[in-house]
Amino acid sequence: MNNRTETPVTIIGLGLMGQALAGAFLKAGHPTTVWNRTPSKADRLVAQGVRLAPTVGDALTADSLTIVCVTDYPALYELLGAEEAALHGTTLLNLTSGSSAQAREAARWAEQRGARYLDGAIMAVPPAIGTADAVILLSGPEPDFAAHESALGALGTVTHLGTDPGLASLYDVAGLAMMWSVLNAWLQGTAMLRTAGVDAATYAPFARQIAAVVADWLPGYAEQIDSGSFPAEVSALETDARAMEHLIEESEAVGVNAELPRLLKAMADRAIAAGHGKEQYPVLIGEFGKRRND
Repeated sequence: MNNRTETPVTIIGLGLMGQALAGAFLKAGHPTTVWNRTPSKADRLVAQGVRLAPTVGDALTADSLTIVCVTDYPALYELLGAEEAALHGTTLLNLTSGSSAQAREAARWAEQRGARYLDGAIMAVPPAIGTADAVILLSGPEPDFAAHESALGALGTVTHLGTDPGLASLYDVAGLAMMWSVLNAWLQGTAMLRTAGVDAATYAPFARQIAAVVADWLPGYAEQIDSGSFPAEVSALETDARAMEHLIEESEAVGVNAELPRLLKAMADRAIAAGHGKEQYPVLIGEFGKRRND
């Protein structure tokens, strides 16, 4: 029997995601233990072969990988805080949503109690868990990740981002920034085109094509940001700002909300006023890197 099927796994928290995690590990052949405040949530899993622990302390064992997937960080501390003796020697993988600061503090908290700590973010819905479409981002000490990498493969496509426990949370919200920005841009364009009788389904293929083209720019733009040099190889920021003004004017002319393009234009105007008008669009990283009251 290989290591993948021998690794015991504990899941603390049986919301929809916790249930999906437990089911994926069980399907992959891992001895799986679960605990939840409401034991009845484990009924279906128990019928399939999962062990229901009577207490959190009973669920924690030094030779297992313990995955915590609860409401928030205060819930994590409440559940595990009374089990300090049981935490010693365990490997905790925290998949509870929170900030990078919370993840780093939880890592210190766990280490002070003799536990190994990894933090993670799930970029998937529960039905995708156990398939390659489920992207699981992890951060924390590399040896602790390597020790459980094979077992974690049961959940989907797992990536270790680095030793900083806060990286998974940062990647998570950075991904959300991309998602909402793309969707908001599409909604802006859709609202404008609807005023001319073009429905969303008709516009969507064109919008998807534009999004793909812009995505191809990212590696080159990333090189400019990392080098701190922004030569206008395609378009200068001052040219882009004029196009933004056209977007604002057109939105207002057809009766569509122009708050989003006005926000982008304001950021571009500040960068231009600071002397960056002749540089390429990624120079706006300077504006994104500032607090608004800086």
